[in-house]
Amino acid sequence: MKIVLTGAQGFLGWHTRLRLAALTEHEVIPVTRANWAQLPVLVAEADALIHLAGVNRAETDDEVEKGNIGLGNDVAQAISAAARPLRVIMSGTIQVERDNAYGRGKLGAQRSIADATIAAGGRFVDVCLPNLFGEHGLPRYNSFVATFVEATIDGNTPRINDNCVELLHAQDAAQVLVDALDANEDYLRPAGKLTGVADVWRLLQEFHNSYFSIGEIPDLSSKFRVDLFNTYRASLFPERYPISLVPHSDPRGSFVETVRCRGGEGQSSFSTTDPGITRGEHYHLTKIERFAVIQGTARISLRKMFHDEVLDFDVSGDEPVAIDMPVGWVHNITNIGQGVLLTQFWSHELFRPEAPDTFAEPVRPITQESAK
Repeated sequence: MKIVLTGAQGFLGWHTRLRLAALTEHEVIPVTRANWAQLPVLVAEADALIHLAGVNRAETDDEVEKGNIGLGNDVAQAISAAARPLRVIMSGTIQVERDNAYGRGKLGAQRSIADATIAAGGRFVDVCLPNLFGEHGLPRYNSFVATFVEATIDGNTPRINDNCVELLHAQDAAQVLVDALDANEDYLRPAGKLTGVADVWRLLQEFHNSYFSIGEIPDLSSKFRVDLFNTYRASLFPERYPISLVPHSDPRGSFVETVRCRGGEGQSSFSTTDPGITRGEHYHLTKIERFAVIQGTARISLRKMFHDEVLDFDVSGDEPVAIDMPVGWVHNITNIGQGVLLTQFWSHELFRPEAPDTFAEPVRPITQESAK
């Protein structure tokens, strides 16, 4: 299936595109501000459309409301111009039930897109989402969680209104959008985690005091803790990496503690790698994975999915460090030394062959390699 995805470079757009790449064979046509004018041509050739583009914040409420309505009208016009049945999915919001600029704008967009879709004989699916959070959200724009994460890392304390809030991780929202491609329902409303705003702040403080201050992996005994921890640590990368490990030496040799974990599952393994050999070349959707070189010299390379920049970390067993792989980042490790490389790997969950959460992708695509 050929799918047009609007807002592909946005917060939810990146997560949805990531999930489509990992779990489906669909061809995804990303639409961003750069190619928005081509929307009618792209929709005319598509089988389905997922509309995620929107305006969350602006200088005035009027800009928020009219901005979302304008984007919806553009999409509706492209659907009408295609003049054939399409499956159209839109990320809606619980805010449509409230009298605010964002809710009114999204509702206006929803109505125009639904009318155009149905008039052309297609199927419109409204995916009504609660408050979202997740990796790479923008502070003061996408989510209060992103704002809290930034404040935690910077050592600031934001204003906290201890309200009850329903939170859904962006990958869970993305899965519902993917499911909507085949759904028989016209309305999908995924449930999030009910929690207090102050509770989110306290968890982030716990994570920071454990992970950043003393190098421990915090308690990861629930899905919400894993999702929130992944959100937090994504904002530390790459500026706060690698993580220094402390060797304890005596006449017998050295002892290095590579992982301390407060709770949840955990699995350790090690590998030997011959000179010039590369391991990895994959990414994960939720897994927390740590690399620690014990012996030899290696280059650990990472690239955020759908981006070109590659980050390289040259590490050595002589000065042990750890790097935790952010979800949605392709990664590998290459032996750049003369001897055998010994690496320890740790994951927060046991390996499950039926659900390995490992998706093949080169860190440096062939076009990058040929350009060298």
